[in-house]
Amino acid sequence: MVIVDFHVHVAKYSMWKPWVHEYMKRVNPKLYENFDESMQSRSFLGFLNREGVDYGVVLAEVAPLTTGVVDNEFVVDFCSESKRLILFASINPVTDPNPAKTLVRLIRDLGMRGLKLLPPYQHFYPNDAKLYGLYEKAQELAVPVNFHTGTSVFKNARLKYADPLFLDDVAIDFPDLTIIMAHGGRGFWYEEAFFLAKRHRNVYIDVSGLPPKNLLRYFPDLEEIADKVVFGSDWPGVPSIRKNVEAIRGLPLKAETKRKILGENARKILKL
Repeated sequence: MVIVDFHVHVAKYSMWKPWVHEYMKRVNPKLYENFDESMQSRSFLGFLNREGVDYGVVLAEVAPLTTGVVDNEFVVDFCSESKRLILFASINPVTDPNPAKTLVRLIRDLGMRGLKLLPPYQHFYPNDAKLYGLYEKAQELAVPVNFHTGTSVFKNARLKYADPLFLDDVAIDFPDLTIIMAHGGRGFWYEEAFFLAKRHRNVYIDVSGLPPKNLLRYFPDLEEIADKVVFGSDWPGVPSIRKNVEAIRGLPLKAETKRKILGENARKILKL
């Protein structure tokens, strides 16, 4: 079984806001025994080996109002160590004067493979027509777009922007754009996220940030969308990726469904 972690964060210490470090120290204190060493690509690849993970999607994050700025160039350098590390760009469509042009540069010049957008962190509604040029370009370039949906504990996150229902317009208007709902509408909107994934052939759920043992409580009919769910750990928001993988393996789901969630669906999206 190929294991793909669709949702991984890395950073230099100075890139994250103090409140992000406070949170990470609580949930993953081992990381802070030697933060700088743990956040080097060779150390991280060794960690993935020990955790039994074959590929990791590494996310840039341009969110200066909430979590900080993990710039695209840092992620490019971090992922250059191995093709097992898949680069996802970050663009702030609120402050970038031409996000579609920026996307072309990041994909064609820097070799990034996807895009992460953070509506509650960057403060925009995903169905704002001002973003449609960016979506059109992502669709043209066959770039998957991962949207943060659902709650966040971080300072200055505005949850009104995190409702996955806004992605219904995007899915309809860009039917060939691959849309991933990170965190599956965590907190308020599990039913909405499930329905969107079921309704639209181009919409997926990334279960990062959700306790795997509770997935069938959040999504009781998960088997119905077995082709539309991808595993993500949200590391270092969890100390062990392996334990999350094992928890999914322990769910009362078909073996085929577990294979799809843990790797096969992600491989199709990423064309691995």
